[in-house]
Amino acid sequence: QVHVVESGGGLVQAGGSLRLSCAASGTFTSIEHMGWYRQAPGKQRDLVATITSGGITDYTGSVKGRFTISRDNDKNTVYLQMNSLKSEDTAVYYCTARWNVFYNSWGQGTQVTVSS
Repeated sequence: QVHVVESGGGLVQAGGSLRLSCAASGTFTSIEHMGWYRQAPGKQRDLVATITSGGITDYTGSVKGRFTISRDNDKNTVYLQMNSLKSEDTAVYYCTARWNVFYNSWGQGTQVTVSS
């Protein structure tokens, strides 16, 4: 089993920055993909960004150029640097890890609130 724990959420003014972190721990052979999703009130959970173990990244269109996902494979940790935050970025951000090819683990989420 792999556990993922997010940190770094909070309240920030529009135009500001936040950095989220997510650490994976447990018993596994490999962690392939790690990524971030978000869920705003009353909406579905949507993809924000993902990164493979080889460093290939993918972003949803609304965050391209503002958010950067990165990963430290030695620490099994993924980061999400969020710049130029907008009120529409307000959501609970969830970390996910794909491990041992077939399995997914999710964190409990961290709240990001952007005030306008």
